[in-house]
Amino acid sequence: MEKGERIAKRLARAGLCSRREAERWIGEGRVAVDGKVLTTPAVLVTAESRITVDGKPVAGPEKTRLWRYHKPRGFVTTERDPQERPTIFAALPPGMPRVVKVGRLDLNSEGLMLLTNDGALARHLELPATGWVRRYRVRVHGIVDPKRLATLENGITIAGIEYGPVEAALERQQGANAWITFALREGKNREVRRICEHFGWQVSRLIRLSYGPFQLGSLARGAVEEVPGKVLREQVGTAVLGDAHRRRTA
Repeated sequence: MEKGERIAKRLARAGLCSRREAERWIGEGRVAVDGKVLTTPAVLVTAESRITVDGKPVAGPEKTRLWRYHKPRGFVTTERDPQERPTIFAALPPGMPRVVKVGRLDLNSEGLMLLTNDGALARHLELPATGWVRRYRVRVHGIVDPKRLATLENGITIAGIEYGPVEAALERQQGANAWITFALREGKNREVRRICEHFGWQVSRLIRLSYGPFQLGSLARGAVEEVPGKVLREQVGTAVLGDAHRRRTA
């Protein structure tokens, strides 16, 4: 006998909303299972359940998809912000399905972000074990010593936090400002900024150029572009995509 899953999870996997939003929809009487309007989210459904929202049938989970997005400065990457700052999700073009972010960029950072409709894939791509390199171009205020950058090859500990090996190089020094390139695999919270601050360099601009094999390239600021399915399979692997899909549909 099929065990089933919570109705809120099924609606989220169908790409309609978050689990929290699904629970709100249920409280508003918008969700029905097998013709019965739900009054509680504590309901299990199976593949045989007939689910409707506002009277419209709910389709099964979508195929796994991935998008490149050029995040502008001044946007947060959470779905909602208690300070009511603009979010990337509110800025996405009309017609985009519900997506989650892969990794993060802070408010004042810009550049490439990956978005996907598959939470399992997002978690896989964020893992350090996946081994994907994140590349950044950073402008700082200060005189940069290339020898100090070279020491990052062995990792660094800042305020008790250990950071793994980082490839860093001085691109050019222009008076009191400099451009530096960074490449790292772990991508801990605010890692590049903390390294620069540790060396006494004030970051004035931080741009992510790539995430693994996917490049920012000439993608316009604020634009989003889907990665073709063939490219996604080549770069991520059919086994990973199959595992992610099975977790979504199990």
